Amino acid sequence: MTALIPLKPAEVAERLKTRRAILIDIRETDEFAREHIQGAAAMPLSRIDAVSVADHGEREVIFTCRTGNRTGVNGVKLAGCVPGEAFVLEGGLEAWKSHGLPTRADTSQPIELMRQVQITAGGLVLIGAVLGFLVHPAFWGLSAFVGAGLVFAGATGFCGMARLLAAMPWNRQALRAG
Repeated sequence: MTALIPLKPAEVAERLKTRRAILIDIRETDEFAREHIQGAAAMPLSRIDAVSVADHGEREVIFTCRTGNRTGVNGVKLAGCVPGEAFVLEGGLEAWKSHGLPTRADTSQPIELMRQVQITAGGLVLIGAVLGFLVHPAFWGLSAFVGAGLVFAGATGFCGMARLLAAMPWNRQALRAG
């Protein structure tokens, strides 16, 4: 297996413009729906395999994510999905935007589910800590409960808070629309 070959945003833009390459965004569906590079194909890392990437014809395959971290960590897996050379947009969507290149954004879409989890968990920990100082130390139990949930989620891959947030009306509506 080979690693992905990094390309600067301007190089990727030129290859896309000349239809020499296709861009595959490996972020999850909710992330892609909120903002993505125009013309990119959504192919979440959680469901990607060689068969799903095979339909690229003779064009080069360039992978991207938000910052380049996910593509970097999974470079060998992604490169293995493509016969021959495979490429990566260096710095991902954030680098693309920092070079002034266009994206398609839909701010009516909810923010990414994992960011919702981070905001909710952080808020609950903060509330538990503040109430523990100001009202009664028993409120520190809220912070401990959320912390234990995060440890459990990290150890098992199951996040109850993410499941609960995914069932919220604003996220269900986004899933139906997408």
